[in-house]
Amino acid sequence: MLDQFDITKRWPATKPDAIQLYSLPTPNGIKVSAMLEECGLAYEPHLVNIMEGDQFSPEFLSLNPNNKIPAIIDPDGPNGKPMGLFETGAILIYLAEKTGKFLPIDPVRRYQTLQWLMWQMGGVGPMFGQFGFFHAFAGKEIEDPRPVTRYKEETQRLLDVLNDHLVGKSFVMGDEYTIADIAIWPWVRVLMTHYDAYDLLELDDVPEVMRWYETCANRPASKVAVNVPARP
Repeated sequence: MLDQFDITKRWPATKPDAIQLYSLPTPNGIKVSAMLEECGLAYEPHLVNIMEGDQFSPEFLSLNPNNKIPAIIDPDGPNGKPMGLFETGAILIYLAEKTGKFLPIDPVRRYQTLQWLMWQMGGVGPMFGQFGFFHAFAGKEIEDPRPVTRYKEETQRLLDVLNDHLVGKSFVMGDEYTIADIAIWPWVRVLMTHYDAYDLLELDDVPEVMRWYETCANRPASKVAVNVPARP
């Protein structure tokens, strides 16, 4: 079934009945591995080493023409047919609907969950990522202070939005852990782990975010997901 996907020529499946995950434990990669772990779905992780340009290989591009990790193939997709999928928001929604987990059934709560997922996709991911580029990676060589200042302030604004929302709530949707939480917490994590920006971003000033983050990050599935696939 999976041999119809060219990506399996470079990353062959040893468990063809399991969901095939092509990823690296970046914030976006962790989102999907955490969801797979939370749902208890059988999956087989394949390391796509973006530092070596694996994401630009013809095999990877055959599954995701946008050359970004992660991507999946579900051998038991809709109507029992295999399906490939990229974009983490789409993958999280798909897995939630496939399993009936982490996405409320009630229409109002469902759409409110999706609005926070879209908030992460459209705001947190791009803004936090740009902050990291200019603060911690190649962009830090740019002498003009405006880029890092711009993305630092936008990152702090988004953290303030989340902090205010989380007052009196265990999770983004209240007492229920959802794909909104799964989408957001890996991006808060990277501010500390890879960007080393706790003090610069004044994370002590968003205590609700930090409380919520610790709860999310200490879930058993989260602890596994941050190392899936194992880094080279």
